[in-house]
Amino acid sequence: QVRLVESGGGLVQNGGSLRLSCAASASGTIFSINAMGWYRQAPGKQRELVAEISSGGSTNYVDSVKGRFTISRDNAKNTVYLQMNSLKPEDTAVYYCNAAIRKTVVDGTRLYWGQGTQVTVSS
Repeated sequence: QVRLVESGGGLVQNGGSLRLSCAASASGTIFSINAMGWYRQAPGKQRELVAEISSGGSTNYVDSVKGRFTISRDNAKNTVYLQMNSLKPEDTAVYYCNAAIRKTVVDGTRLYWGQGTQVTVSS
């Protein structure tokens, strides 16, 4: 069983910062983790990709967060981070992490999702 556990959400003022974390864990060791990413879903809107990072460290961001958000990962800890600076009210959403994980050498790669963490930016 693989789990992604997110933390770091909360309430922040316009222009503030938050750092989200998402740690992958399993019974036993995880063989490999490929791409990891952060998505968000605001009320009444579709879930959208915010940022993603490959196993080699290549990154991709949605235009609306470029220059403000930074995605990073610690492969030794099976953890992905999202540093969010200069937050705006329109960043308010539930943020979800995902990861493409191969649990054992005989398993295929599956996409797993975290439970979501609320980020609220007040104006």
